[in-house]
Amino acid sequence: MIYTKNDAEVELMRKAGKLLHEVLDELKTMIQPGVTTLEIDARAEKLIRDAGAIPSFKGYEGFPASICASVDSEVVHGFPNDKPLKEGQIVSIDCGCILNGWQSDSAFTSPVGKVSAECARLIRVTEECFWLGAAQAKAGNRLGDIGWAVQEHAEKHGYGVIRDFCGHGIGREMHEDPGVPNYGKPGRGARLTAGMTIAVEPMIALGTWKVYIAGNDWTAITRDGKPCSHYEHTLLITEGEPEILSYPGAKVGGHVNV
Repeated sequence: MIYTKNDAEVELMRKAGKLLHEVLDELKTMIQPGVTTLEIDARAEKLIRDAGAIPSFKGYEGFPASICASVDSEVVHGFPNDKPLKEGQIVSIDCGCILNGWQSDSAFTSPVGKVSAECARLIRVTEECFWLGAAQAKAGNRLGDIGWAVQEHAEKHGYGVIRDFCGHGIGREMHEDPGVPNYGKPGRGARLTAGMTIAVEPMIALGTWKVYIAGNDWTAITRDGKPCSHYEHTLLITEGEPEILSYPGAKVGGHVNV
């Protein structure tokens, strides 16, 4: 069942999104050669708990950490570890928090030091995919409009669109209906209505979209071993431009000229 949120509930989600945005902004400053993803995870948990919130991921169906830290060919659900990050890698940080009972979820991919032009381009195009998808996230459109916008832009650049994982509804629970695929056909799928809150999260691979699951039963990895990038925000569907709840003040219209 798809739940729409009233004004009071949306305001609570705004507060959760603002906190998460501040946390991720600080985590971005930590990403450099020599830092471990366990150190980033510890910082994320401290920032979230110090603000009176709860890390959404920690303990979720047994997940062991407050962030997902996915390096290079890891797509999503990477476990933080004590291996120092190396120059030239890329790392995706996915994080969620619960504040006053309401969730926010967001992810970004960052270069570690100087990376290849190929990886820098992958990160940039993945973010562009998000903003193009978000531009379709308005009342009256359908989920397929979002998915197609993401897919068309990624495939235009020769990239693979991950199909095994997708975005989702979000509210009191981290994962609510509907699922929000990063591929699809315009005019297909559930109709979007004002008050819906969803997480749009393109996962775009340099090569194939096909993945396998690592021995930890969580981490997804590209089958060809090529890098993957991930970008996500929580947003509110309105009659016009969506509100990006996990990026206060951001305007979709300022990002879609790609």
